[in-house]
Amino acid sequence: MRIAIIAHLKFPISEPFAGGLEMHTHMLARSLRERGHDVTLFASTRSDPALGVEAICDETSLLETGIAEANDVAFFREHHAYLGLMTELRSRSFDVIHNNSLHYLPVSMAETLATPVLTTLHTPPFCWLESGVRLNRGPMTYVAVSQATADMWSHVARTDHVIPNGIDLTHFPYQNVASETPYLVWYGRIVPEKGLDYAIDAARLAGLPLRIAGPISNQSYFDETIAPRLGANVEYVGHLSHRELARLVGGAIAALCTPRWEEPYGLVVAEALACGTPVAAFRRGGVPALLNEDCGVLAQPDDVASLAASALAASVLSRSACRAHAERYCDAQRMVDEYEAVYRQLALASVVAHEPQTAPLIASVA
Repeated sequence: MRIAIIAHLKFPISEPFAGGLEMHTHMLARSLRERGHDVTLFASTRSDPALGVEAICDETSLLETGIAEANDVAFFREHHAYLGLMTELRSRSFDVIHNNSLHYLPVSMAETLATPVLTTLHTPPFCWLESGVRLNRGPMTYVAVSQATADMWSHVARTDHVIPNGIDLTHFPYQNVASETPYLVWYGRIVPEKGLDYAIDAARLAGLPLRIAGPISNQSYFDETIAPRLGANVEYVGHLSHRELARLVGGAIAALCTPRWEEPYGLVVAEALACGTPVAAFRRGGVPALLNEDCGVLAQPDDVASLAASALAASVLSRSACRAHAERYCDAQRMVDEYEAVYRQLALASVVAHEPQTAPLIASVA
């Protein structure tokens, strides 16, 4: 099939990934190309050229203009890029267009295209994307990354499919034994909504060292809330490559997941389980659906004492059970299979809809 994937433009779709959405988009495009599909990825500059990238914008978050209107400059640059893309797609030939962005224009302008469009809902509703969904008057297929996400969007849009995200299990190899020196791990984008400060306080309460990895996406949060908490067995090791990250996560006795918001899926949970590392997580959003009593322990949201107790309980769970659970429920190939099935369904329906309807006319004349 000829498949167009629309990425979001905040960061390049390349390693080291800025977050789960970048990793998901990269893996989906790569897997589809490996299966023989003709994939074009519309993304920002510096994205991985092996994915069939057509760059439509510079990374908007990296354009530092040094003026008070910087956010508006980025906003309008992104707006212009998507507006131009959606206009261009009217004359491009694809079997299906997969909107993997978080922007309102690919949704609101989908009705102007003859090609069927699928939009994956990666986040809870927020004003801009919700506005685009409400304004769309044409056919649109919505996929949610978890049932929790589908439920959060139910007042705005009907979700046609729930396709949980997946991970490349080969990128997160199983480690049957943790490091000789026990430690907990927390990794992800360092922003307030990911709740790293809770993880640090819980690790200290549990009396265990904590290793932290990920990009500093909110410098003021890091400087004001995280940096003062570092030291005394709490170490920030930087933004790591996949290989380095897998080694760090696999060596931990447990991984902490501390969202302050309704986490739509929880890629870090799937990745930790693939490495054989049990998870202690706040009971929020789509995270509980990824865990059972064999591989994780759920804590009360925003409760440091509950998280500390959960970390200690998770640290003694079976590592082989964690890996088995990841293989059963978190494999990217399962996810790609499901998206392929939806693509074929949409492409076939589009072909049928555009075929000449001669038989009914003949019958009516007869």
